[in-house]
Amino acid sequence: MPSNILIVGASGTVGSEIVRVLKAAGHSVRTTTSKPTTAPDQVHVNLATGEGLDAAFAGIDRAFFLSPGGHADQYKILAPLIAKAKAANLKKVVLMTAAGVEMNPEGPMRKAEIDLENSGVPYNIIRPTWFMQNFNTFWVYGIKEFGAIRLPAGDGQVGFIDSRDISAVAAKLLTEDALSGKTITLTGPALMTHADVAAEISKVAGKTVTYSDVDPAELKGVLLGAGLPADYVELLLMLMTYVKAGYSASLSTGVQDVLGRAPGSFQTYAQDFKASWV
Repeated sequence: MPSNILIVGASGTVGSEIVRVLKAAGHSVRTTTSKPTTAPDQVHVNLATGEGLDAAFAGIDRAFFLSPGGHADQYKILAPLIAKAKAANLKKVVLMTAAGVEMNPEGPMRKAEIDLENSGVPYNIIRPTWFMQNFNTFWVYGIKEFGAIRLPAGDGQVGFIDSRDISAVAAKLLTEDALSGKTITLTGPALMTHADVAAEISKVAGKTVTYSDVDPAELKGVLLGAGLPADYVELLLMLMTYVKAGYSASLSTGVQDVLGRAPGSFQTYAQDFKASWV
């Protein structure tokens, strides 16, 4: 039976694909935007102040939450959403946090998870690792212009995940309840270093792409120069140190458990997005 589903973060890499999948399946979808609305199914919401949340939740059965990039204190963004979901007696909430947040019970994302777990609202929590799509978005300029990936990640391995798999998992969990109450870590099928990534992109882009382990100060300067908030930059740098230390070097069966198929490979992703780097 079709549901009325709210998607927070609908303009992002994961959220936009969730919207596409749900609409294709016949569900009614409402999206939030921080900008002026341009479509009847959009609601203007200021996640920092809570402005617009009443209108966003009106008539909603189920919801997907994430904290959009740029916010270091994700709890401040997510807690009001979870409280609204409880007050509205939603039938299901799917919350996206990140792999490893369970290691710090006082961290903002874990605190949001705990709020949801204790809310009484049927839920799933998904914890994806680093996105493959970062290489055709955040890091694309250096790859395209200079043939280089320059990050302070050392030779740490990551089970990079195709964000399309995250969206497919979220859409299924939003519309089916068999796995409610479970927290699911999502990774791709293989561990890769950033040097491995550079080699795979080189193959499809038809040019040499190199990886260099750089001082965190270099990345900090780039990110600040791009206009990211200082506290968010510090968060990203901390996450990179975790990669370098090997904390991201693990794989999960989450995609297989939910979708009944293996997660997409980096090779397939690279072929699909090759136009980004040539």
